[in-house]
Amino acid sequence: MDTQLQYWSKQFQPWAWNVGVIIFAIGLGYIIKLIITAILRFYKNQNDYSLFKSIITHLGKPLNIFVPLLVLNFMQPLLELNKIYLAPLDRMIGILLVISFASLLINSIRIFEDYVYHQYDLKKDDNLKERKIRTQLLFIRKVIIIIIVLITLSIILLSFNNVRRIGAGLLTGVGISSIIIGFAAQKSLSNFLAGFQIAFTQPIRIDDVLVVEGEWGRIEDITLTYVVLNIWDQRRLILPITYFIEKPFQNWTRTTSELLGTVFLYMDYSIPVDKLREELTRILNTTPLWDKRVGILQVTDAREQTIELRALVSARNSSQAFDLRCYVRENLIKYINEQMPQSLPQKRYQNKELDDIKPDH
Repeated sequence: MDTQLQYWSKQFQPWAWNVGVIIFAIGLGYIIKLIITAILRFYKNQNDYSLFKSIITHLGKPLNIFVPLLVLNFMQPLLELNKIYLAPLDRMIGILLVISFASLLINSIRIFEDYVYHQYDLKKDDNLKERKIRTQLLFIRKVIIIIIVLITLSIILLSFNNVRRIGAGLLTGVGISSIIIGFAAQKSLSNFLAGFQIAFTQPIRIDDVLVVEGEWGRIEDITLTYVVLNIWDQRRLILPITYFIEKPFQNWTRTTSELLGTVFLYMDYSIPVDKLREELTRILNTTPLWDKRVGILQVTDAREQTIELRALVSARNSSQAFDLRCYVRENLIKYINEQMPQSLPQKRYQNKELDDIKPDH
């Protein structure tokens, strides 16, 4: 086989032979990649999640580069090149292989992430476990990607002899350098450690409902240095990750997504509270927003001219709790206007002059 290859290599000009080998290697690699993806496509499920579909989605593009480069690396001894040119080409192919392999590893993490997301769906009403796992996975994924990138850069740099010599020289001053870098990166290091603390102690999680700096919203993303809060009006509040270690905030979904909501009404003293309590029960039974845990009406305050009524209702999550409060408030006001308008707040005036007139005997 080697003899035949040597024979054919002598029949062509060296540059033509080299171009042919390169084209053949890249073409063969691409064909192998197409065969792999064709097999995966045959087994993938078009309608729902499947492992094969995830592999095609995330590894398709990296394989377009990695497989042809790998084949070219195996066929490199067939090239008719001078040693002067062969060494740089070998190093370039090696560097590209390392980069493409790192890309494969990073996208492989995405495949595992898809599997976890499929197993732990956030669309459940009570998704505490799902949010916990996703938060940890999100942070771990970013840490692993950083490690892969750093190792890739190290391998590429260490492939150059000059860089190796420089690195050996730098090791002698590593003590002083580490002190300087420690002071310079103190803030970044504290953010990184805060990210670890949040990932595993979890005062906040992905999709948690928070009230921070007077704003209500859901956690959209947690990075190694900051947290993105998706506010109810579609604004984004960006906060440093250390904020959630150092400052107080409200977490409405810390242990469960279930929530209580209140509706306050201010009525005249003459309002029949029992009838209004019956109407509240009827209203709650007409809407799927109510989770049937709590639905009560109480007189919580008595003021000079009005009494304060509080309707306490429960819902499966904060969004449904807000909608339920609006629904109850609207229908209670409608009922009062139609059935007992005399119970709306009133102001009473008394004529003192008439009170002073004594009746004749």
